[in-house]
Amino acid sequence: MQNKKESFLFIKNKNHTPFSKKNKNKKMKKLVIGCDHAGFPYKDAIIDFVKEKGYLIEDKGTFSLESVDYPDFAHQVAQSIVNKNADLGILLCGSGNGVSITANKYAAVRAALCWEVELAVLARQHNDANILSIPVRFVTLEKALHMLEAFLNTDFEGGRHQNRVNKINACSIN
Repeated sequence: MQNKKESFLFIKNKNHTPFSKKNKNKKMKKLVIGCDHAGFPYKDAIIDFVKEKGYLIEDKGTFSLESVDYPDFAHQVAQSIVNKNADLGILLCGSGNGVSITANKYAAVRAALCWEVELAVLARQHNDANILSIPVRFVTLEKALHMLEAFLNTDFEGGRHQNRVNKINACSIN
């Protein structure tokens, strides 16, 4: 387990842009977001946050606190990634598990369930994750925004990790 000082140093690595800076040399990514009723309370704040950073974002719902089935929204986000209508996705639900399991049924999707900033960084660096799944019942909105910013500002390292990522889809059928 890393202490807070080590954790901060870990995040400020060569493949992660610090929170206060925008990487102006990169093409702006298109995002897609979806949630169930448990994730709904964070969704508007996350949408406002990424729009403020200059991202385009498509909202796949849900649009209220009324109970819904999380797969309905996870499928829509995953399909946006598969169809290349979005570069990265965000899924929100109570535990994050259901939306992650659903999204990861798609061969081109690598949804990462994260509850710490370091996990979001590693998901991008080592796994080329293209969807961040946030368990809203287990993280504050502030932490969710920090994880999202880290996720958006971290690049895939490639190299030795590329072969590993290639093996993920070895048995997938779409």
